[in-house]
Amino acid sequence: MSGTGDTARGEPPEYPDYAERVLAVAELIPAGRVMTYGDVAEWLDDDGLPEDGPAEDGGGPAAPPGGGRVRVGPRQVGRAMALYGGAVPWWRVVRADGRLLPGSELRALAHYREEGTPLRDAARAADDHIPKIDMRRARWDGRRDDGGAP
Repeated sequence: MSGTGDTARGEPPEYPDYAERVLAVAELIPAGRVMTYGDVAEWLDDDGLPEDGPAEDGGGPAAPPGGGRVRVGPRQVGRAMALYGGAVPWWRVVRADGRLLPGSELRALAHYREEGTPLRDAARAADDHIPKIDMRRARWDGRRDDGGAP
């Protein structure tokens, strides 16, 4: 992920509200498990986001007509992870098809192997021979092992 959250003076970065919430969900995902961008968006959409307007860089969600709350979708989750996700376990927020993040496949693969994330071997016809995440076994539904909500 390209986002590192570094600032020139070493101060903690300020993130848009939706990005902070996306990063908080990424930190909840247990080692060896994953959530899709859509899963994270659905989790956050349960109560919506307070409207703080779009980010100066255009990265935040736009306000709906008449103000109020906005819905965060998979694209906003992906953008938040790309811009700010370097300090959280970014490899645990993935594409729904289980393909590894282009450009970061080897770094992500090292994390998946270290954490024991279920993987599927690449198809023989695949040019890159990079495994995919076994989404059926690795996907986390947001509940703790005891069945309660986090």
